[in-house]
Amino acid sequence: MQTVLIFVPNYFPGYMSGGIARTVLNTVEWLGDEFSFLIVTRDRDLGSDQPYDVRRGDWVPMGRSRVRYLAPEELGLSALADLVNGTPHDILHLNSFFDPVFTIKLLLLMRLGRIRPSRVVMSPRGEFVEGPLQIKYAKKKLYIELSRLAGFYGGGMQWHASSPHEAQGIVNAMRLPASRVRSAIDLPIREAVVLAPQSPPQERLRVVFLSRLTREKNLDGALRILQQVRRPMDFDIIGPQEDPAYWSECAALLQQLPAHVQARYLGPVAPEEVFQHLAGYDVFLFPSHGENYGHVVAESITVGTPVLISQNTPWRGLAVDGVGWDLDLADTAAFAQVLDDLASQTPEARAAARPAIQQAAAARLSDPVALEHNRTLYSTI
Repeated sequence: MQTVLIFVPNYFPGYMSGGIARTVLNTVEWLGDEFSFLIVTRDRDLGSDQPYDVRRGDWVPMGRSRVRYLAPEELGLSALADLVNGTPHDILHLNSFFDPVFTIKLLLLMRLGRIRPSRVVMSPRGEFVEGPLQIKYAKKKLYIELSRLAGFYGGGMQWHASSPHEAQGIVNAMRLPASRVRSAIDLPIREAVVLAPQSPPQERLRVVFLSRLTREKNLDGALRILQQVRRPMDFDIIGPQEDPAYWSECAALLQQLPAHVQARYLGPVAPEEVFQHLAGYDVFLFPSHGENYGHVVAESITVGTPVLISQNTPWRGLAVDGVGWDLDLADTAAFAQVLDDLASQTPEARAAARPAIQQAAAARLSDPVALEHNRTLYSTI
């Protein structure tokens, strides 16, 4: 059995970093009987200075993997080199392109010959999707060019994209031949979802935005859409604040919502609570600037909550399957019209549509091709 040594900046039991940790966990749960997974991560959540209550200096069992949690003093070049060299593995898997510690330091160690992994997988995890890439683009472009000139990306490195769209972004940004980039869509959650009984349907449309509150997730765009709706509805915002300046912009937009839109910020929720929260709403509004996958979209339709998202994700053709709408982000009026149309339906009609959404979601998420692509990402590298 091959051993995959995965470096990921943040991992469970934390939940503030969003979908990358969920992607890694889902991959491990689906393939953990075929590969031995060792995961290296920080010993604290994103933005926190409080460490988890976990063992230090040891591999901690978690599901079908073992996890090594590193304290800040263990993130230096020498300590990372000792860890990699002292951990037998067949594949080194990096889960970011721009992370200064869990990717850039390891690339530097490889370039200096301090570590010599035989096989490397690089997963940018959406960082080359056009929308997110354009945020602070000059700084990112400078690093891309300098790291290329420094020879950080040898010919043996296998690049991984979660969609053909992301693969093209990697090819364009890194000026790589397409053969160097393998597409393998992120895997959905494996275990069955069990929900507590829901409250009765409500007259007012219940809309939710559930994500990290960052510019690329486009909460400000969601608020501008809601400024255009004409019917009464409730809007809840769920997720961690990462950028105080950005949240200030969103807070100002909250004050500009029409009186018939009642909005609340509920803060972040733990991963195990996401399904239950999403199930309590009539629609998930997520006009993201770009996603390499979008686990929260899968989670929403899994519980029967339709999604209203931008076309900047791999989730396309949603209306054909009856699970939601993927619209041009520039057409905010179209987003607002969908919300008004939903608000005009009776609560009973909205509730009656949920079983069909769950059924269609199950068909979408049970694609055996996606599992095989993720398997071959490791087995044929």
